[in-house]
Amino acid sequence: MSWERVLGRVSFINCDPIFHSLPETWSVLSAPPSWLTGHLLRRDCITAPIPTYDYAQNQDELILIPEIGILGREKVGSVLLFGNRPIETMRDIAIPTDSSTSKKLLKWILNQKGLDPKLVEMGPDIDSMLNECDGALIIGDRAISAAASSSTRVILDLASEWTEITGYPMVFGVFASRRDSPVIRVNDAREVMLGQYTSFMEDEKIRNEVIFRASRKVGLSQERVSIYYEKELSNILDNVSILGLECFLENVCGANLPPTWFASQSA
Repeated sequence: MSWERVLGRVSFINCDPIFHSLPETWSVLSAPPSWLTGHLLRRDCITAPIPTYDYAQNQDELILIPEIGILGREKVGSVLLFGNRPIETMRDIAIPTDSSTSKKLLKWILNQKGLDPKLVEMGPDIDSMLNECDGALIIGDRAISAAASSSTRVILDLASEWTEITGYPMVFGVFASRRDSPVIRVNDAREVMLGQYTSFMEDEKIRNEVIFRASRKVGLSQERVSIYYEKELSNILDNVSILGLECFLENVCGANLPPTWFASQSA
């Protein structure tokens, strides 16, 4: 299938409400967040949810899809700092290799608190990370599962901390396309993804099916996954979220330009 009919997606349940039952005319490329940027730039897919920090580094080549993203509703529940001691006394923190946004956000939060622990890149296994370091940054499905089994070791929800400091939601991922992508194909991709999310939000049968499948994927109760989708995660970028995105790009990423948005043909 041509790359123009391929949708990139994060291989975590935070994308399931958008990709639950796509038409057969679309193919899906599933990958960790940090891999998707490369796939997008190489024309392996027409659009993908890439780390917000990666967009800041590639603004000259990429354009953002309006209304859709991966963000926290005050807290996100899937980007967490774990540890066996308070953050103020951590000497080192293990950080994963699969999300540039979360790592950049953690460094910014530590700086806001006047803290400077050593950051050590490691594979995303909480036990190995905490055997080597005082803290461990875990993202995605692993973070939700680890919090369920080790709630006493959760030190910080990074989205909650961002919101407390800035007053804005934290946008971890943005849906982007190459600037030279065919406009009609980008528009098709946007419409199908927004349609999928709308059906998830409005159709109880579809919503329950997505929750059921996601709960089996991460080994958590359907009730926990339902709370995640209802109270912690959002895939819609509203005006307040865009202000949070702009704040992150400017103050954390050091971006000199505002985000550029794809203009839908229906606009």
